[in-house]
Formats: sequence, structure tokens, C-alpha cells
Amino acid sequence: MLWFVCFLNYADRQAISSVFPLLTRQYHFDDVQLGWLGSAFAWVYAAAAPLAGLAADRWLRRRLIILACVGWSFFTLATAWCGGLTTFVVVRALTGLGETFYFPAAMALLSDYHGPGTRSRALSWHQSAVYAGTILGGWVAAVLAQRADNWRPPFYCFGPLGLILALVLARCLVEPARGAADGATAAGAAPALPVGETLRLIARTPAAWLLMGAFVCANFVAVIFLTWTPQFLVTKFHYSLGAAGLTGTVYIHLASAMAVPLAGWLADRLCRRMAAGRMAVQAAGLIGGTAFVYLVGRASGTVTLLLAMTCFGVCKGFYDSGIFAALYDSIEPRARGTAAGLMNTVGWLGGALGPVAVGFATQYGRHPGDEAANLSDAIAAGSLVYVVGAVLVVAAALVFSGRGGGRA
Repeated sequence: MLWFVCFLNYADRQAISSVFPLLTRQYHFDDVQLGWLGSAFAWVYAAAAPLAGLAADRWLRRRLIILACVGWSFFTLATAWCGGLTTFVVVRALTGLGETFYFPAAMALLSDYHGPGTRSRALSWHQSAVYAGTILGGWVAAVLAQRADNWRPPFYCFGPLGLILALVLARCLVEPARGAADGATAAGAAPALPVGETLRLIARTPAAWLLMGAFVCANFVAVIFLTWTPQFLVTKFHYSLGAAGLTGTVYIHLASAMAVPLAGWLADRLCRRMAAGRMAVQAAGLIGGTAFVYLVGRASGTVTLLLAMTCFGVCKGFYDSGIFAALYDSIEPRARGTAAGLMNTVGWLGGALGPVAVGFATQYGRHPGDEAANLSDAIAAGSLVYVVGAVLVVAAALVFSGRGGGRA
């Protein structure tokens, strides 16, 4: 059930990027304004994430998931009623507010069904919905918009689907006991930690903060690709809108979807031999992905471009397999929702800078009047951010291995 919720979560957020060319044609948005559309979602998503995490550690996660699904689905539908930059920014921000309550609750709930021996695989299969939603959300949105020659139909489609799914969850989703996979029972589960103690526990875990820093770097690049790849393909490689919506997501995210279960399996295996096994898999993904991010930006032909996008997707899947599973290795069950919320906060605050940074670089770059060349430079520069992320994950692995699980 949560796979389908996550699928719509990402389909809804990806749809807006696929209709950028139509928004530009109708409303004459420039590249900076398009960047604000991508960033408005991410900033509100990030700002509300700590509250979402604290709520997930104290309230029924099942209820939070259902309410979040209703909220973001309504605002996805409301996107179709927008008529200018201000309303787009406000509605995209409110969509982010709804979606931020999903991941902390869902990750904590899933971690109570799966202990350390299967957690990476379980969360990796859930993560595959991110890629499926991104691929199909981007493609379906582009096709619907292209056939109607109108950007609104995707939002009339996705919003009601989410509301229907929320009704299914209300009937079928079951709440496990907190810590169930770590030996607790409904009767014996420890009470919720006070807010101050929860925050102090996380603050005393340096490995967690290093992993959050790495997530900032990885998400900075990921949000750039989510926001700008369709425009990049239309501008530089002259794809049609529908083809750009599909190609801009399918190579990267299908490769990630295929790689992430393998990475989850490998991480679970490595954890039997080394404490930081999940982090080692993440570091390998970031190190390998550095070259392919650069190559995507510098590609001059479609064969090179598609190969680089595919290889980047594989590396991204290896990193993504441990985003929450690696974090949960050093955080006890009663603080996992809050830790996931803080992870989303720092990751999406940093990630939100990506679309705007690319918008400015494209509009004011070193190639005046050449949008394609400036966009290429901006995407290639993301490889430097990936290098920083790799260094942070390696540092987290060393701290976690050398300090009894990473706590000070």
C-alpha cells in the first residue's frame, strides 16, 4: 500500500516540471521564475519536516499518512486552477506541506515491520516507487498536456487518484507497535521520548549529522535533475515535450529502480560483516555518480547522454538504498520519525537551492544568449557537489564504525 502512496507522492511533484515549456509559452515565465516553482515546493517541504518527524514519533503514523495523502492530492488538483506565478508558488508550497508528513511516518512504520536483517531491502523496495512515480508522473503529465495542448489535464488526473487511494488506506493500513521489529510488543513498547530528549539523542549522534549533510548534496543534484532535465532535453537536444517528459525520467529512474533492490540486498549482506555496510554502499554510489553527473552536462550526442543518464541512475540507486536505513542504524526506534524529519529538512533545504541556482546560471551564465550551453554548465557543476557528499558519507562510516554506533 505504501508503495502506491509513494508512487503518487512523486508523480504529483514531478508533473509540474514536465509542463514547463507550456507554462513558458502561456505565462512567459523566464528560467528564474521556473526555478522558483521547483524551489517553492522544496522549501516548504523542508521547513515543515521537523514537525512532521516529531508528529510521527508521537501520533498514529497510519493517520498521518492518510491525512498527508488527502492534503497533497487536493493541492495537486488545485494546481490546475492556478493562473499566475504567485498562485503557482503558493499552491506548490502547500503541496510540499502535505507531502512532508508522509516520509517520516512511512519510514518509521516500515522500520517496525523489518529488523536490521531485512530493513535495507524493505526500504529499497519502497524507494523503487520514487523512481516509478517520477518516470510515469513525468511521462503521463507530458503526454496528457501535449495531446490537449494544455498544461492542466495532468493535475485533474493525479489529484483525484490520490484522494481515492486515501480511502483505501483508511480501510486497510495497519499500525504496528513501535520497535516491533527490534523486539518490542504493543504492550511492552517504551513510551514516546520528550521532545528535548529526542533532539538531544539525535544531536549526540555525529554519524547522523554527517549522513544528513551528504543528503543535502545528493538532493541538491537530484532536484536539479527532477526540475530541469525535460527543459534540458527540449532546449539542447530538441526533443518534443512528450519525449522529453519520458526520456528525462525513464533512463535515470528506471536504472535506479533496478539498482536499488540489488543495493539493498548488498547492504544487508555487508552489515553482517561490517557495522557501516549500508554507508559503504551509499559512498560507492556517490563516488561513481560523480563522473556521470558531469558527463550528462557535457554530452554532445544523444547516445552519450542516454548512457551517462543510465549509469548515473544506477549510482543514484546505490546511494538512495540507504538514505533512511543507514540513518536508522544509529537512531533508536522512538526517535526515528524525528530523525527522518530532520533528514528531510536539511536535505530539501539544500535541494531547494538547486533549481534556483540552475535558473540563475542558465539566465546569467558565461554564454550570453545561449541557454543550452549555460544549462549544460550548470548540470555538469553538480558533479562537484556529489564529491562533497561522498566525502561526508565516508566520514560518517568511519565515525559510526569507530565510536560504538556513531554516538558521542
